[in-house]
Formats: sequence, structure tokens, C-alpha cells
Amino acid sequence: MRLKYKVIVLAVLPLIAAVSAIAILVAMQARDLAGQQGEVLKEAMLAAKRAELQHYVQLARTSIDHLYSSGRDDEAAKAEAKRILSEMNYGDDGYFFAYDVTGLSLVHPRQTELVGRNLWDKKDSEGLPVIQRLIEVAASGDGFLQYKWRKPSSDKETDKLGYVVSLDRWGWVFGTGIYLDDVEAVRATLREQMSARISGTVFGFTIVAIVALLIVFSGGMALNISEHQLADRQLKALAQRIVSSHEEERARVARDLHDGLSQLLVSVKYHLELAKERAIAGRDDVAAHIGKGLDGLGVAISEIRSISHNLRPSLLDNLGLPAAVGQLLDEFRARTGIVVEAAIGQVDLSADEAGATTLYRIAQEALTNIERHAGAQHVRFGLDAHDGKVRLAIADDGCGFDSSRIDHPRSGGIGLRNMRERIEHHGGRLTVASTPGRTELTVELPCPNPTNKGKM
Repeated sequence: MRLKYKVIVLAVLPLIAAVSAIAILVAMQARDLAGQQGEVLKEAMLAAKRAELQHYVQLARTSIDHLYSSGRDDEAAKAEAKRILSEMNYGDDGYFFAYDVTGLSLVHPRQTELVGRNLWDKKDSEGLPVIQRLIEVAASGDGFLQYKWRKPSSDKETDKLGYVVSLDRWGWVFGTGIYLDDVEAVRATLREQMSARISGTVFGFTIVAIVALLIVFSGGMALNISEHQLADRQLKALAQRIVSSHEEERARVARDLHDGLSQLLVSVKYHLELAKERAIAGRDDVAAHIGKGLDGLGVAISEIRSISHNLRPSLLDNLGLPAAVGQLLDEFRARTGIVVEAAIGQVDLSADEAGATTLYRIAQEALTNIERHAGAQHVRFGLDAHDGKVRLAIADDGCGFDSSRIDHPRSGGIGLRNMRERIEHHGGRLTVASTPGRTELTVELPCPNPTNKGKM
């Protein structure tokens, strides 16, 4: 009985207390992280919407620029501008509006009953004088304003982000806006997901605690070396699962970022539609609008390629590791101006796709560290297969660091420790040697299908 009580007092109770404390701390940190992610997501979505609004207003300004820039101030020109703005609708709730500086509504296609009325004193449900503030921000040059306005598709007052510009000679302000209910919907979904994950984490800690208690009761205090080795293998497996999840997350983010380019494509669409309208009208400026549309399309394509390449280089999947690291080195040279001496042999890791990805990520991380921290002028890079192993070696003439402290818990070598754990998971080995003026990182990985027997 005494032994039982000792086990409970010395092992079980501290274990329960520790697991409970960790679970509480993790839940608190997760909630804080969820709040921070929500704010970051909101700011990112608002920034995207601001850019989208600027594109829309720029297109509208282009559409009436032939009337305004010509110096015409007659009522016919203004009437034509009103007609064009009234017809430039997009989506279910997208439209352009215009007011004069006294607050008189000139264009409002989704609420035609407002046209011709003076709305200078109109306020939203929070008491904001909307029209006055729109005119003020347009005059100040900072044309963004968030306010509440009736959404046409739901007929309910909703938060709206507007962007306006001024036509000083005519005494007009015009612009458009995007309703923000989807931003709050995304934040609410994020909060729900994080709450579910927090609950899952707490449940996981509970399961771990129960399993740990059973282990303590069954094994007592007689933990041996084999149990330590088992725990170490479990931790490495967990680290590898985290790395695999990271790679999957990169692929998901690549797809999501692809969708974020919609505002560029909308801009292209409007330019082409405008070109079509001008062509039908027999105007001679069709080519200019087509050119703008093609330019925007080129930017969108370049952006998609850049994002996709940064997250997952297609060369790694299509042409293999040597081609992928070759492109990585070319980009490193162009970006940093550092001289790179490269010797890349024929390496076939098609039978070990995860190993190829690991070597690529290690090379990517090492070059990033050199760029950020080393202050190097020259880099030597080698990749080859020999005696059933793939060998990667990266050396630079930078300032160096204390390589003996890589594994110290309080050192800054988290990236190098992660590299070592990733390569050890594949049965490989990573070594680092560093002195001022010379740092070399070497990786050896068993090669399931070596094709090159030469030396580096």
C-alpha cells in the first residue's frame, strides 16, 4: 500500500497536474492565436477589398474619362457619364454611385428613388453622416470609408466599405463599395474551427493523461532505457507528421492564394468588355483597352506562377531534384548577387519522393540562412550520388556561428535542428562545421536508386 501511495503522490498527481496545466495553457494560447489570426485575416481581406475597389473605380474613371478629360462641362456630357456609371454594375450587389458636393444624388442604380434627392443629412444606424463623410474623404485624397448601407440582395443594412474619388471640375464625387458581411462570416467560421480544434486538443490531452496514468500504474517507477527509446521514436514520428502536415498546408495555401487573384482577373474582364463596347461603337481606342487587359492578364499569370513555385516548385515533381535545386540557385544568384559555384550531378530520387522534398527544403533553408545572416560573398554548392548515398554540401565564406550550440535548448538553431530531424527520419545524417569565414553544411541520405557513381 505504501508503494501505491508513493506512486500516486510522486508520479500520478504531478502527472495529472502537469497535463492539466499544459492543457489549460494550450487552450489559452490557442484562443489567443485564434483571435490574432482572426484580426490578421480581417486585415488581409480588407486590404484585398481595398485593392479591388480601387480597380473598380479606376475602370469607371477610364470609362468616363473621354467625357471629363476633354474639358466638356455641358449637361450632355454629364448625362452621358451618369448613364455609363449607372450601367456599370457587377455581381448581385455591385454598383457605382455619384453625388455632387452639396449631397445631391446623381447616380444610384440600385436605389433609383434616391436619384435627384439631396442626401447631405442622411445618416446610417450608428449616426454617421454618410454622404458628408464620403465627400470629405474624396476631397482629402484618402477615399476609403466604412459605413452601414442597405444591401440590395438582402434588403438589410450591412457594413460596407466604400471608395470614392472626386471630379473637381464638375463638382462630383463618385465611387463604389463592397459589403463586408462575408468578412465577419469568415471570421465566425475561423472561430468555430479553432474552438473545435481546442476541444480536440483538450480531449487529446485527456487521452494522453489516461494512457500515461495506466503506464505509470502498470510500470511503476521502473522506467528503463527501452522506454526512453520508444518515447524518442514517438517524438520523431510526431515531428515528421508535423512536417508532412506543413507540406500539405503549403499546397492548400497555394490553391487559396490562386483564388485571391480574382480582382486582377475582374480588371481584365472589364477592360475587355470596355474594348468590346468601343469596338461595337466603332471607336479607335479599342487596342489600348485590349492592351491593358492583356497586361493585367500577364500580371495575374506571373503572380500565380510565382506563388505556386515558392510553395511547391513544379520542377521537383516533373524533372527531379537536380533541376529544382538548379532553379533555386539561379533565383538565389539573381536575388542576392552572391557568387555561386555549383556542381550538380545526376541524382535519381524518384523512388523516394519524400527524401527529395526533404533535401530540397534543406537546401532552400540553408540558402535563406546564408542570405539573411551570413554576409557571404561566395557560396559553393554540391549535389551528387556516390556509393548508394546522396550527398548535399553547401559552404559559404560568411561570418560563421558557434555550431556547438545548435542542439542547446536556448540557442537560435531551431532551423538547423529541424533540418537534422527531417534528414534523420529518412535514415540520413546532417553535419555542420562553422568558423569565421567558413561554414559548411553536409547532408548524406541513403539513395534507393543511385545513378551516378562519381564523386563531388
